Amino acid sequence: MAGAEPIVREVWIDAAPDEVFRYFTQKDLYLRWMGLAAELDPRPGGVFRVDPNGRDEIVGEFVELVPPRRLVLSWGYAAPGHPLPRGSTRVEIELLPHDGGTLLRLVHRGLAGEQHERHGFGWTHYLARLQAVAAGRDPGPDPYASPAIRHG
Repeated sequence: MAGAEPIVREVWIDAAPDEVFRYFTQKDLYLRWMGLAAELDPRPGGVFRVDPNGRDEIVGEFVELVPPRRLVLSWGYAAPGHPLPRGSTRVEIELLPHDGGTLLRLVHRGLAGEQHERHGFGWTHYLARLQAVAAGRDPGPDPYASPAIRHG
């Protein structure tokens, strides 16, 4: 089936793994690179809910946390009838010390077709924003989010 392979993205970030880890577990830091609102309870079974753009609400849970090296999240959408129901896919994030910073390796499993393409594009976009923010740079406004809706 087309798109059955996982999405795999790797980026080098000019920050230590423990710092990068916090960008996935602390709401104020998460919202600097992705989202208009978030609810994060970083413990196994804890809620992971992010409104990235004012239209789509991502809902899942933290499945595994091994600070500061690994996170696993379930991932889907809150909207009834969405092709990716809440928690239906899995995002695995590895943070490896590398060249004075962190090599982030993201694997998103369980996507096919249009959802595979959309998330492949989305992860490339958002990981570039994370790369900038974690290195102390301003990524600028997110062109895919509606700033009028920002409610933190």
